[in-house]
Amino acid sequence: MKATNSVFLVLVTAPNLKVARQLAQAVVKRRLAACANLIPEIESHYWWQGKIESSAEVLLLVKTTKAKLPALEKLILAEHPYDTPEFIALSVHSGNERYLAWIANSLTAVKNKSARE
Repeated sequence: MKATNSVFLVLVTAPNLKVARQLAQAVVKRRLAACANLIPEIESHYWWQGKIESSAEVLLLVKTTKAKLPALEKLILAEHPYDTPEFIALSVHSGNERYLAWIANSLTAVKNKSARE
């Protein structure tokens, strides 16, 4: 187990699987997240505009780094259909060393093998 202060788990809820998949693909494709897990069929209860609401949602668990958080938040806020989407970043205190390295390596742009490619 390795201690870290640069890896984050970000929680984002979406109204359905279609939106959750679109968000997951967008953040992974842009290398703002190494991975996004989708947990369908959660039930959320919350205050909204002065009254208690409830809805079925999909929870995204997004793995990223501290350096990518601002751009990740900007993308989620821009592409999410909610007026006020959930975006909660939790610092990962420690984890498997190889997994933490995989997250960091996944967020590094792939360089061309030669100038001709």
